[in-house]
Amino acid sequence: MTKIPASKAVAEQVAATLRDRIVKGELAPFDRIVERRLSAKLNVSRTPIREALKLLEADGLIEITLHRGAIVSEYRPEEAFLLFDVIALLESLAARRVCENITAKTLQRLEDFHGEMLDHHRAGRTNDYFDINTIIHDYIVESSSHSVLIATHERLMIRARRGRFLAILNPDRLTQAVSEHEDLMQAFRDMDPDAAARVWETHLRHTGETVANVLRDQADS
Repeated sequence: MTKIPASKAVAEQVAATLRDRIVKGELAPFDRIVERRLSAKLNVSRTPIREALKLLEADGLIEITLHRGAIVSEYRPEEAFLLFDVIALLESLAARRVCENITAKTLQRLEDFHGEMLDHHRAGRTNDYFDINTIIHDYIVESSSHSVLIATHERLMIRARRGRFLAILNPDRLTQAVSEHEDLMQAFRDMDPDAAARVWETHLRHTGETVANVLRDQADS
């Protein structure tokens, strides 16, 4: 097994922390990320900070400029819509593949995740709901065993995950999304691949539409 250099591991940890803050809106578009402040806050040297920022720039989450340094990238409505247009098809195919080959173990795992998500929803724990919701989406993709789909989805979701958090802040969309998750679970229980694919494509398209609308409203306010 190849050992990951300590500096690289720290850089990846810093990048993961910043990704989470960007996704959940703690770092908003056009916010500056100041190396010196971040280094002091996370108690790490400037070198892994710079490496982490390069990773985020490659992800499309930040822009690094000569005069202003690192700035959180803008997230435009049209970008969100186009991203989810593709993601809807990818995750729909993943749901179909999972349903075609679903085992009792996979179904039980999904039931457990689904139950946890419903608990967080009822308790109003938005961050916890979002985290388990993300796990569900990623688990379905990973369980498709479709290597090209998995790799493509991972690249797109780095940019699109910000939008999924925005979408659940809309109460009407959140209620609709929970219902769509239940419909998907029923399709899995019934072992109905067509229903699973149809429900999941609709779910992701609704998410994309909601995100685009939220971003338009923010731009107009």
